[in-house]
Amino acid sequence: MKNLLRLGQFLCVLTVVLAAGFVANASEFDKKTIFTFSQPVELPGVALPAGTYVFKVLDSLSDRNIVQVFNKDETKLIGTFVTIPDYTPQPSDKTIVKFSETSAGGPKAIKEWFYPGENVGWEFVYPKKRAVELAKASHQAVPSMPDNMTSNITQQAKNSSDSSVIALKQTPIKAEEANGAEEEVAHVFIIIMPTDASFHPTPHSVNNDADEAANNQR
Repeated sequence: MKNLLRLGQFLCVLTVVLAAGFVANASEFDKKTIFTFSQPVELPGVALPAGTYVFKVLDSLSDRNIVQVFNKDETKLIGTFVTIPDYTPQPSDKTIVKFSETSAGGPKAIKEWFYPGENVGWEFVYPKKRAVELAKASHQAVPSMPDNMTSNITQQAKNSSDSSVIALKQTPIKAEEANGAEEEVAHVFIIIMPTDASFHPTPHSVNNDADEAANNQR
């Protein structure tokens, strides 16, 4: 059913809770978070080998929906990604990543990222062709952008004024349904933005263990 708060709408989604392992140097503004993945994972337009990565929200006061991912020591930008806000009614005190179900044998596709203590997170927007495939495999709607925007993801953007970032911020976003239909994103995803100080949590710990604890959450 459309236009309902997606309370518990995580069928066929793998949930990874990264428990305390070491303290990340978190920033309240950029939400810096260190992830260690024991297996290859997928982000829009990018495949990440197993390893450690740094996730940050880009330095924009006006648009908090652009996420950048770096290598472990932040010497290389892996990609700049457009997201839409996602909502959970029960924020966790740990960092959470949710994965979309994919076809057998493929890497897990990162669907959402939630920062500790926040009920609003980031849902990644995939190029249309891949979004259609993920929607069919997961039986859930997936936000999409035109395929020709993919090249902007790997541009070496330094700040929110770079042309590749502006292009991502301005790209039209749709929702690809599991049945192959394409809808307006606002008809499928309800975007709830924070209205109080809960969007400014304290530094936190994340997992440095290569074995994530994954389970189907219904």
